Amino acid sequence: MLSRFRTELRNTFSGTGDAPPEWTQELEKGDDGGYFPPGSATWTIHSSMTPTVAGIRALLVQALHPGAMAGVHDFSSYKADPLGRLAGTIRWIFTVTYGSTDAARSGSNWVLKLHEKVHGTYTDSRGEIRQYSANDPNLLRWVHLAFTDAFLTAHVEYGFGIPGGPDQYVAEWARAGELMRVENPPRTEAELRAQLEEFRPELTGSEQVRDVIGFIRRPPLPRSQRLGYRVLFAGAVVTLEPWQRDMLGLDVPRLGPVRLPVKPAVLLVLGLIKLGLGPQGPSEAAALRRHARIAGDPGDP
Repeated sequence: MLSRFRTELRNTFSGTGDAPPEWTQELEKGDDGGYFPPGSATWTIHSSMTPTVAGIRALLVQALHPGAMAGVHDFSSYKADPLGRLAGTIRWIFTVTYGSTDAARSGSNWVLKLHEKVHGTYTDSRGEIRQYSANDPNLLRWVHLAFTDAFLTAHVEYGFGIPGGPDQYVAEWARAGELMRVENPPRTEAELRAQLEEFRPELTGSEQVRDVIGFIRRPPLPRSQRLGYRVLFAGAVVTLEPWQRDMLGLDVPRLGPVRLPVKPAVLLVLGLIKLGLGPQGPSEAAALRRHARIAGDPGDP
């Protein structure tokens, strides 16, 4: 039973069952340490279990922008192939986090190339019809801000410290924003909050948002993962700003008027996920082998 649980869990994250995706082994290649060395704020957060919650939070927040929502609705295969879309997102995150500088640039350019076909029209928060493109600078910024905020907030709530603190993570991950052609990404937590606030007039709930929220709330996961996912979803909702929850039509778990303690349950589920996936993922292991080779250490880290 434990073996089956591990296989199903790894398949959810990679789409390849027990076998790690081939691209993870490519992260062993390259002749430099990449943008984020072991022990950095970015490496620390992204190698932990908190991105599991952060990913849910990022999807919820990103859905509030009607331009971003239109691209998901018109072009994404999230309903037909949710695990494939998840695997693609994980691939970019881990390539930028663990790969060499060449790998990070190539991975980002690959995503930008995919974005070229994503364009159309949407109705903005004032009811006006607007053109959108996935590579529009405004939308690229929104996605970067929502991602950075989600990963930072989830780790502060459910993680175990950040080397250099929140400002360090925001400053480091600004490099990922630049790779995705985001101009002047935030480099402090205060700048992150200020830039997010600037987007607030553009955000709105809609029928499309409610449709996506319903799917995010109950994705087609194996039975063994459904209860754990419900806990993680609740954990993501708890970290949202009250106005974000109101706009999304979500609320924190309650028993009558009493707010339920979500954090212990989230930490338990994250611990079980770590048990199932193992203490070190194949992407991180491949990157550590590259670092050891560059350092001239023949040992296996």
